Amino acid sequence: MTQIDQVDQSTPASPSRFQANLAQRYRADQIFQTAALLSVLIALFVLIMLLGDVFITGFPRFIQDFPSFLLSYPSRRAAQAGILSPLVGTIWLLILTGLFAIPTGVGAGIFLEEFAANTRLARLIEINIGNLAAVPSIIYGLLALQVFVRWMEPITGGRSVLAGGLTLALLILPIIIVATREALRSVPNSIRQAGFAVGTTRWQVVRDHVLPIALPGILTGTILALSRAIGETAPLITIGALTFIAFLPPLSPIIEGLRSPFTALPIQTYNWISRPQPEFQNNAAAAIVMLLIVLLLMNATAIYLRNRTQKIRND
Repeated sequence: MTQIDQVDQSTPASPSRFQANLAQRYRADQIFQTAALLSVLIALFVLIMLLGDVFITGFPRFIQDFPSFLLSYPSRRAAQAGILSPLVGTIWLLILTGLFAIPTGVGAGIFLEEFAANTRLARLIEINIGNLAAVPSIIYGLLALQVFVRWMEPITGGRSVLAGGLTLALLILPIIIVATREALRSVPNSIRQAGFAVGTTRWQVVRDHVLPIALPGILTGTILALSRAIGETAPLITIGALTFIAFLPPLSPIIEGLRSPFTALPIQTYNWISRPQPEFQNNAAAAIVMLLIVLLLMNATAIYLRNRTQKIRND
Protein backbone atom coordinates (compact mmCIF):
# COMPACT_ATOMS: atom_id res chain seq x y z
CA MET A 1 0.00 0.00 0.00
CA THR A 2 1.38 3.37 -1.00
CA GLN A 3 1.74 6.38 1.25
CA ILE A 4 -1.13 8.17 -0.57
CA ASP A 5 -3.48 5.28 0.18
CA GLN A 6 -2.45 5.41 3.82
CA VAL A 7 -3.25 9.15 3.98
CA ASP A 8 -6.62 8.65 2.28
CA GLN A 9 -7.57 5.87 4.72
CA SER A 10 -6.69 8.00 7.80
CA THR A 11 -9.76 8.96 9.76
CA PRO A 12 -10.24 12.72 10.31
CA ALA A 13 -10.81 14.12 13.77
CA SER A 14 -14.44 14.18 14.78
CA PRO A 15 -16.15 17.60 15.11
CA SER A 16 -17.09 16.90 18.72
CA ARG A 17 -13.44 16.26 19.67
CA PHE A 18 -12.32 19.43 17.88
CA GLN A 19 -14.96 21.49 19.68
CA ALA A 20 -13.92 19.98 23.02
CA ASN A 21 -10.28 20.92 22.41
CA LEU A 22 -11.32 24.41 21.33
CA ALA A 23 -13.44 24.88 24.45
CA GLN A 24 -10.55 23.69 26.60
CA ARG A 25 -8.18 26.20 24.99
CA TYR A 26 -10.68 29.02 25.51
CA ARG A 27 -11.03 27.97 29.14
CA ALA A 28 -7.27 28.03 29.64
CA ASP A 29 -7.09 31.43 27.95
CA GLN A 30 -9.75 32.84 30.27
CA ILE A 31 -7.94 31.44 33.33
CA PHE A 32 -4.70 33.06 32.19
CA GLN A 33 -6.42 36.42 31.55
CA THR A 34 -8.05 36.29 34.98
CA ALA A 35 -4.73 35.47 36.67
CA ALA A 36 -2.95 38.30 34.81
CA LEU A 37 -5.70 40.79 35.68
CA LEU A 38 -5.60 39.67 39.32
CA SER A 39 -1.82 40.17 39.42
CA VAL A 40 -2.16 43.71 38.03
CA LEU A 41 -4.90 44.56 40.54
CA ILE A 42 -2.82 43.24 43.45
CA ALA A 43 0.21 45.25 42.32
CA LEU A 44 -1.89 48.40 41.93
CA PHE A 45 -3.48 47.85 45.33
CA VAL A 46 -0.09 47.54 47.03
CA LEU A 47 1.21 50.60 45.18
CA ILE A 48 -1.85 52.67 46.11
CA MET A 49 -1.56 51.59 49.76
CA LEU A 50 2.11 52.56 49.89
CA LEU A 51 1.58 55.90 48.17
CA GLY A 52 -1.47 56.62 50.31
CA ASP A 53 0.48 55.95 53.51
CA VAL A 54 3.35 58.17 52.33
CA PHE A 55 1.08 61.06 51.35
CA ILE A 56 -1.05 60.84 54.48
CA THR A 57 2.06 60.89 56.66
CA GLY A 58 4.29 63.31 54.76
CA PHE A 59 2.08 65.63 52.73
CA PRO A 60 0.88 67.70 55.76
CA ARG A 61 4.51 68.23 56.80
CA PHE A 62 5.44 69.08 53.21
CA ILE A 63 2.62 71.62 52.80
CA GLN A 64 2.72 73.10 56.29
CA ASP A 65 6.38 74.12 56.07
CA PHE A 66 6.71 74.17 52.28
CA PRO A 67 9.26 76.95 51.78
CA SER A 68 11.27 76.30 54.92
CA PHE A 69 11.29 72.51 54.47
CA LEU A 70 12.93 72.88 51.06
CA LEU A 71 15.27 75.71 52.06
CA SER A 72 16.43 74.38 55.44
CA TYR A 73 19.39 72.13 56.13
CA PRO A 74 19.05 68.78 57.92
CA SER A 75 18.94 69.16 61.68
CA ARG A 76 18.84 67.00 64.77
CA ARG A 77 15.64 68.81 65.68
CA ALA A 78 12.78 67.42 63.63
CA ALA A 79 10.78 70.65 63.52
CA GLN A 80 13.74 72.58 62.06
CA ALA A 81 15.00 69.90 59.68
CA GLY A 82 14.85 70.37 55.92
CA ILE A 83 16.06 68.78 52.72
CA LEU A 84 18.08 71.56 51.06
CA SER A 85 21.44 69.80 50.91
CA PRO A 86 19.96 66.34 50.10
CA LEU A 87 17.87 67.86 47.31
CA VAL A 88 20.84 69.71 45.84
CA GLY A 89 22.97 66.58 46.19
CA THR A 90 20.34 64.54 44.33
CA ILE A 91 20.19 67.09 41.52
CA TRP A 92 23.98 67.08 41.17
CA LEU A 93 24.04 63.30 41.17
CA LEU A 94 21.46 63.24 38.36
CA ILE A 95 23.44 65.80 36.34
CA LEU A 96 26.72 63.92 36.73
CA THR A 97 25.08 60.55 36.10
CA GLY A 98 23.51 61.85 32.90
CA LEU A 99 26.75 63.44 31.71
CA PHE A 100 28.71 60.23 32.21
CA ALA A 101 26.13 57.56 31.31
CA ILE A 102 24.04 58.97 28.45
CA PRO A 103 26.78 59.67 25.86
CA THR A 104 28.66 56.49 26.74
CA GLY A 105 25.59 54.25 26.81
CA VAL A 106 23.96 55.62 23.66
CA GLY A 107 27.28 55.57 21.79
CA ALA A 108 27.99 51.99 22.85
CA GLY A 109 24.49 50.91 21.86
CA ILE A 110 24.81 52.51 18.41
CA PHE A 111 28.20 50.91 17.83
CA LEU A 112 27.14 47.43 18.93
CA GLU A 113 23.91 47.50 16.93
CA GLU A 114 24.94 49.32 13.75
CA PHE A 115 28.70 48.98 13.30
CA ALA A 116 30.04 45.96 15.20
CA ALA A 117 30.41 42.75 13.23
CA ASN A 118 28.56 39.63 14.35
CA THR A 119 31.62 37.99 15.87
CA ARG A 120 32.05 35.81 18.91
CA LEU A 121 33.46 38.75 20.86
CA ALA A 122 30.44 40.92 20.00
CA ARG A 123 28.05 38.17 21.11
CA LEU A 124 30.01 37.73 24.35
CA ILE A 125 29.82 41.47 25.05
CA GLU A 126 26.07 41.44 24.36
CA ILE A 127 25.51 38.60 26.81
CA ASN A 128 27.59 40.31 29.49
CA ILE A 129 25.73 43.60 29.07
CA GLY A 130 22.43 41.81 29.53
CA ASN A 131 23.77 40.13 32.67
CA LEU A 132 25.15 43.40 34.08
CA ALA A 133 21.70 44.98 33.83
CA ALA A 134 20.46 42.44 36.41
CA VAL A 135 23.35 42.73 38.87
CA PRO A 136 22.28 44.01 42.34
CA SER A 137 23.17 47.62 42.97
CA ILE A 138 25.22 46.79 46.07
CA ILE A 139 27.75 45.05 43.80
CA TYR A 140 28.26 48.28 41.88
CA GLY A 141 28.71 50.05 45.20
CA LEU A 142 31.47 47.65 46.25
CA LEU A 143 33.18 48.02 42.87
CA ALA A 144 32.94 51.82 43.06
CA LEU A 145 34.32 51.81 46.60
CA GLN A 146 37.51 50.19 45.36
CA VAL A 147 37.85 51.96 42.00
CA PHE A 148 36.36 55.46 42.37
CA VAL A 149 36.92 56.03 46.10
CA ARG A 150 40.29 54.36 46.69
CA TRP A 151 42.15 53.98 43.41
CA MET A 152 40.92 57.26 41.87
CA GLU A 153 41.00 59.30 45.08
CA PRO A 154 43.43 61.89 43.64
CA ILE A 155 40.85 62.63 40.92
CA THR A 156 37.51 62.10 42.63
CA GLY A 157 38.46 63.22 46.12
CA GLY A 158 37.41 59.92 47.68
CA ARG A 159 33.89 59.83 49.11
CA SER A 160 32.65 62.72 46.98
CA VAL A 161 29.70 63.69 44.82
CA LEU A 162 31.85 62.95 41.75
CA ALA A 163 32.39 59.37 42.94
CA GLY A 164 28.65 59.07 43.55
CA GLY A 165 27.84 60.26 40.03
CA LEU A 166 30.32 57.81 38.52
CA THR A 167 28.84 55.00 40.62
CA LEU A 168 25.28 55.66 39.48
CA ALA A 169 26.45 56.10 35.88
CA LEU A 170 28.08 52.68 36.04
CA LEU A 171 24.86 51.27 37.50
CA ILE A 172 22.55 52.45 34.72
CA LEU A 173 24.99 52.12 31.82
CA PRO A 174 23.86 48.57 30.84
CA ILE A 175 20.21 49.68 30.94
CA ILE A 176 20.87 52.58 28.56
CA ILE A 177 22.82 50.33 26.19
CA VAL A 178 20.04 47.74 26.08
CA ALA A 179 17.35 50.42 25.60
CA THR A 180 19.34 52.04 22.79
CA ARG A 181 19.82 48.76 20.97
CA GLU A 182 16.16 47.85 21.27
CA ALA A 183 15.14 51.26 19.91
CA LEU A 184 17.52 50.88 16.96
CA ARG A 185 16.20 47.38 16.23
CA SER A 186 12.69 48.77 15.93
CA VAL A 187 13.74 50.83 12.89
CA PRO A 188 12.87 48.95 9.64
CA ASN A 189 15.84 47.74 7.59
CA SER A 190 14.25 49.21 4.49
CA ILE A 191 15.25 52.68 5.71
CA ARG A 192 18.88 51.61 5.96
CA GLN A 193 18.78 49.95 2.56
CA ALA A 194 17.22 53.05 0.98
CA GLY A 195 20.04 55.16 2.39
CA PHE A 196 22.70 52.78 1.11
CA ALA A 197 21.02 52.73 -2.32
CA VAL A 198 21.63 56.45 -2.85
CA GLY A 199 25.30 56.16 -1.95
CA THR A 200 25.41 57.36 1.66
CA THR A 201 27.81 55.90 4.18
CA ARG A 202 26.72 53.82 7.15
CA TRP A 203 27.37 56.69 9.58
CA GLN A 204 25.27 59.07 7.45
CA VAL A 205 22.42 56.56 7.38
CA VAL A 206 22.56 56.13 11.16
CA ARG A 207 22.90 59.86 11.86
CA ASP A 208 20.30 61.20 9.44
CA HIS A 209 17.73 58.40 9.24
CA VAL A 210 18.00 55.66 11.86
CA LEU A 211 18.84 57.73 14.95
CA PRO A 212 16.03 60.31 14.55
CA ILE A 213 13.45 57.51 14.28
CA ALA A 214 14.88 55.63 17.28
CA LEU A 215 15.33 58.78 19.39
CA PRO A 216 11.94 58.59 21.22
CA GLY A 217 12.67 55.06 22.40
CA ILE A 218 16.21 56.03 23.43
CA LEU A 219 14.93 58.99 25.42
CA THR A 220 12.33 56.87 27.18
CA GLY A 221 14.86 54.22 28.15
CA THR A 222 17.34 56.85 29.31
CA ILE A 223 14.85 58.65 31.55
CA LEU A 224 13.71 55.34 33.04
CA ALA A 225 17.33 54.49 33.80
CA LEU A 226 17.83 57.86 35.49
CA SER A 227 14.62 57.27 37.43
CA ARG A 228 16.16 54.10 38.82
CA ALA A 229 19.35 55.94 39.73
CA ILE A 230 17.50 58.64 41.64
CA GLY A 231 16.12 56.15 44.16
CA GLU A 232 19.25 54.08 44.77
CA THR A 233 20.54 54.00 48.33
CA ALA A 234 22.75 50.92 48.74
CA PRO A 235 25.61 51.95 46.41
CA LEU A 236 25.70 55.47 47.86
CA ILE A 237 25.90 54.11 51.41
CA THR A 238 28.65 51.72 50.30
CA ILE A 239 30.87 54.48 48.93
CA GLY A 240 30.33 56.52 52.08
CA ALA A 241 27.61 59.09 51.42
CA LEU A 242 26.95 61.06 54.58
CA THR A 243 23.66 60.75 56.43
CA PHE A 244 24.00 64.30 57.73
CA ILE A 245 25.51 67.23 55.88
CA ALA A 246 25.07 70.95 56.43
CA PHE A 247 26.44 72.48 53.22
CA LEU A 248 25.63 72.46 49.55
CA PRO A 249 27.67 70.33 47.18
CA PRO A 250 29.32 71.37 45.02
CA LEU A 251 30.88 74.41 46.58
CA SER A 252 32.79 77.11 44.75
CA PRO A 253 34.99 76.54 42.81
CA ILE A 254 33.10 73.88 40.90
CA ILE A 255 35.95 71.36 40.63
CA GLU A 256 36.64 71.41 44.35
CA GLY A 257 32.91 71.25 45.02
CA LEU A 258 32.55 68.08 43.00
CA ARG A 259 35.24 66.51 45.19
CA SER A 260 33.39 67.39 48.40
CA PRO A 261 31.25 65.06 50.58
CA PHE A 262 27.58 64.80 49.70
CA THR A 263 24.23 63.39 50.67
CA ALA A 264 21.03 62.64 48.73
CA LEU A 265 17.32 62.33 49.33
CA PRO A 266 17.34 58.50 49.67
CA ILE A 267 20.21 58.73 52.16
CA GLN A 268 18.46 61.40 54.23
CA THR A 269 15.21 59.44 54.11
CA TYR A 270 17.04 56.35 55.35
CA ASN A 271 18.51 58.39 58.21
CA TRP A 272 15.16 59.83 59.28
CA ILE A 273 13.19 56.60 58.94
CA SER A 274 15.64 54.83 61.26
CA ARG A 275 14.86 57.24 64.10
CA PRO A 276 12.08 56.29 66.56
CA GLN A 277 10.56 59.78 66.90
CA PRO A 278 7.31 60.25 64.94
CA GLU A 279 8.42 63.73 63.82
CA PHE A 280 11.36 62.26 61.93
CA GLN A 281 9.04 59.67 60.38
CA ASN A 282 6.94 62.55 59.04
CA ASN A 283 10.08 64.22 57.69
CA ALA A 284 11.04 60.99 55.93
CA ALA A 285 7.62 60.74 54.33
CA ALA A 286 7.81 64.38 53.22
CA ALA A 287 11.24 63.70 51.67
CA ILE A 288 9.73 60.75 49.78
CA VAL A 289 7.00 63.08 48.49
CA MET A 290 9.68 65.43 47.17
CA LEU A 291 11.52 62.51 45.60
CA LEU A 292 8.30 61.44 43.86
CA ILE A 293 7.81 64.98 42.57
CA VAL A 294 11.30 64.97 41.05
CA LEU A 295 10.61 61.55 39.53
CA LEU A 296 7.31 62.72 38.03
CA LEU A 297 9.02 65.79 36.58
CA MET A 298 11.63 63.57 34.95
CA ASN A 299 8.97 61.28 33.47
CA ALA A 300 6.96 64.28 32.24
CA THR A 301 10.11 65.59 30.56
CA ALA A 302 10.64 62.22 28.89
CA ILE A 303 7.07 62.17 27.60
CA TYR A 304 7.36 65.75 26.30
CA LEU A 305 10.64 65.07 24.50
CA ARG A 306 9.33 61.83 23.04
CA ASN A 307 6.15 63.45 21.73
CA ARG A 308 8.12 66.41 20.37
CA THR A 309 10.59 64.22 18.49
CA GLN A 310 7.76 62.12 17.08
CA LYS A 311 5.94 65.27 15.93
CA ILE A 312 9.08 66.62 14.25
CA ARG A 313 9.65 63.27 12.55
CA ASN A 314 6.07 63.09 11.28
CA ASP A 315 6.25 66.66 9.96
